[in-house]
Amino acid sequence: MNTKNKTISLWESLIPIILLIILLSVNAIVFGDGAIEGANQFSLLIAAAIGGLIALRHGKNWDDLQKGIVESISTAMPSMLILLLIGSLAGTWMISGVVPAMIYYGLEFLNPKLFLMLSVVICAIVSVVTGSSWSTIATIGVALLGVGNAMEYNNAIVAGAIISGAYFGDKISPLSDTTNLASAMAEVDLFVHIRYMMYTTIPSIIITLLIFLAIGFNKQGEINPESIREVQAAIKATFTITPWLFLVPILLFVIISKKVPALPAIFAGTLIGGVFAIIFQPQIIQQISGSSSYIQACYHTVMQSIFTDVSIPVQNKNIQDLLSTGGMAGMLNTIWLILTAMVFSGVLETAGILHKITATMLKAVSSTGSLVTTTVASCGFLNLTASDQYISIVVTGRMFSESYKDQHLKPEVLSRTLEDAGTVTSVLVPWNTCGAAQAGALGVATVAFAPFCFFNIISPIMTIAVAYLNIKIRKTTDPAVESAQI
Repeated sequence: MNTKNKTISLWESLIPIILLIILLSVNAIVFGDGAIEGANQFSLLIAAAIGGLIALRHGKNWDDLQKGIVESISTAMPSMLILLLIGSLAGTWMISGVVPAMIYYGLEFLNPKLFLMLSVVICAIVSVVTGSSWSTIATIGVALLGVGNAMEYNNAIVAGAIISGAYFGDKISPLSDTTNLASAMAEVDLFVHIRYMMYTTIPSIIITLLIFLAIGFNKQGEINPESIREVQAAIKATFTITPWLFLVPILLFVIISKKVPALPAIFAGTLIGGVFAIIFQPQIIQQISGSSSYIQACYHTVMQSIFTDVSIPVQNKNIQDLLSTGGMAGMLNTIWLILTAMVFSGVLETAGILHKITATMLKAVSSTGSLVTTTVASCGFLNLTASDQYISIVVTGRMFSESYKDQHLKPEVLSRTLEDAGTVTSVLVPWNTCGAAQAGALGVATVAFAPFCFFNIISPIMTIAVAYLNIKIRKTTDPAVESAQI
């Protein structure tokens, strides 16, 4: 039977996806947290191979598949380069004392009961100013994780608070790339898009803050003040702790706020951290290097912190891991995961599998509520399969644009839904560029922190609820709404 150019069926489209889910589930049982060290990557390649066979069966050839894979990987290349630089930044910020200083002063001033809620607020503010959840998590987030660790909070819960705040800020910041992308895909003014998002975003963040506040107050009696003082004493005995170290993150945030792209901005942050290490932490420089020449020791230690593991000896062995960093090398498993995920995505896109499934979803649309729900499902599906939030926003935006027009909905309804579902749910998927990146930056597995990313979980639910309840759903046929200003 000649199957060349035959339309792919839904059941065929689901085969590689179901296989991947099965393999990843088995990996989680067999390898646990170690699944990211190779098992998940090879599972993605197996699922991609099955998708490739389906593509070949329907008239595609190897050149088509290879082109699709290369194009898919190219979309994730900036993310992988940013990850490498985040690893280098974490290294120089550790040996310079920037992260230890943040932990030290955080333990001094943050109330343990309010810590989780304040972590959300702090990360939200920084993310709004910088427009980047990734930069926020890799800098302030890492320090807050250390503070939470010293306060004896579960790292997964703290990571959930950090990510919730960072993605809230990223979502509403006019400097954010995803915010600009979502408004562009729906062809709506950026600030109209941001203001319209407030109807779903504000309730979502309020619920998130209340949940973390409740968790913090239920923590009473479990936090040992003496252990906090021991951590502070160990940090101060190892590093030169001074408020001058906060110039490093301040300078980085100034650079980012000037709309300098992420790659050069994070590279600059790495270099500034290295300079401050030489100025403020000569004892750390000598201790790690062991060289008698300080100039040679400076080069050796700063360079080592950038590209590989660095563990700073401390008196309190309980916080040894807290003051360790993996540099660029520590990000390689994450980059490997993203690379194989984009191979999988490229094959499925070339085979027409992604289009088939999303097109099938559109058949279920019968009302505004069902259209928004289907859009949310499409974003989630593409975050799972295409492994990239940008693809989720772009593909869904293109496919659903006409459907929103047919329902007489204003474009900001689509742009808001893309953000509420495409942007925030990406971090919940272990093999998505966002989920993998934040797991790598924080050192906490995606499956561990995902249940505590309350803002990211609530946002798509909120946008569906608002659609079905018809709350502030703007329609082009309503003159009152047409002229309304949010």
